[in-house]
Amino acid sequence: MTSPRINTDSLHDWLATPTGQYLLRWEQGQFDRAVADVFGFHALQLGLSEFDALAANRMPHRWLGCDRLPVGASLGRDVFLTQYEALPFSDASLDLLVLPHTLELSFDPHATLREVARVLVPEGRVVIAGFNPTSLWGVQKSCGKGPPDVGDYIGHWRLRDWLRLLNFEVQDNHFGCYRPAVRSERWLQRLAWLDSAGSRSWPIFGGVYMVSAIKRVRGMRLMGPAWKTSPARAAKAVTTATKGME
Repeated sequence: MTSPRINTDSLHDWLATPTGQYLLRWEQGQFDRAVADVFGFHALQLGLSEFDALAANRMPHRWLGCDRLPVGASLGRDVFLTQYEALPFSDASLDLLVLPHTLELSFDPHATLREVARVLVPEGRVVIAGFNPTSLWGVQKSCGKGPPDVGDYIGHWRLRDWLRLLNFEVQDNHFGCYRPAVRSERWLQRLAWLDSAGSRSWPIFGGVYMVSAIKRVRGMRLMGPAWKTSPARAAKAVTTATKGME
């Protein structure tokens, strides 16, 4: 049984609106750029089945984990139902996770982020998209006229603090979607000039942000070639164990 979510249906409905499609276009481009050169074997998109955030990534094993079955899709090896706070993967088994608004839709965003840290390999990467509370969209949401109420928006600096506590190092961040959340496609196009003006004049006030971070493990170091060890050290038996995918 999955954990309760916060107004998940309202977000999925809003994403079908002109402003929702505007958001998805921006985020698709940002995810494509962020994951294209991330290498490894196992990648997971957690939530938001409306688009493929891993489309530009070339890892051989890519999954979509959802809290509900995507409309028009059937369960298969690439799509599965899961709790965001309890992922069905072994410790240090994934190379890349992408979270498109997953923390906002999670019943416990702290627990979700801890799960991300648990399943990522050392030097693994996480890419997170979220609504920006210090933006025009944040003001509209507080008035009930903007994006749907999906619980508390998690601020960019607040998220960075959470990541730092879990030994992540933020590598990159971007803000986007400076147009107001309007219902008309015509007005949305008329206000297109705000994207260039906003990114140039008030960059941190975009409606959404994207953060990319790497999991660091303190004290981890690479071992040298075996023939360079001393005779006494080479005589000692050393075994290692690697957890595979469950």
